[in-house]
Amino acid sequence: MASFKRFEEIQAWQKARLATKRVYEVSRNGDFAKDYGLCNQIRRAAVSVMANIAEGNGRRTNKDFASFLSQAHGSAAEVQSHLYVALDLEYLHQDDFNEIYGLFDEVSRMLMALAQHLRNSQ
Repeated sequence: MASFKRFEEIQAWQKARLATKRVYEVSRNGDFAKDYGLCNQIRRAAVSVMANIAEGNGRRTNKDFASFLSQAHGSAAEVQSHLYVALDLEYLHQDDFNEIYGLFDEVSRMLMALAQHLRNSQ
C-alpha cells in the first residue's frame, strides 16, 4: 500500500486544494456567480478532485487508490472543460483561465504518475 499516512501529505492533493481555491475565487463575483448552474458544476468538479484523492488514500489497496485517482483525473478534466465555457462567456479573464487550467493540468499529471506507481507496485 502507498506510504502516505495522511492525504494531506499527497502533493497532488495539495495542488488540487490550491486550484480549487482559485476556482472559488474566480467564480464568486459578477456574472460567473450569477450563473448558478456553471458556478455550481465547476466548484463541485474541483472539490471532487480533492475528495477522490483523499478517499482513495483511505482505501485498503493500491488498486482501489489508483481507481480513485483516475476518478480525480476525470474531474480535473471536467473543471478544465467548464473553464472554457466560463472563458467563452467572459466570466473570467484569459490570465485566470491559463492559471487555473495549468494548475489542473499539473494535478492531472501528478495523479496519473501516482496511479501508475501504485499499479506497478502491486
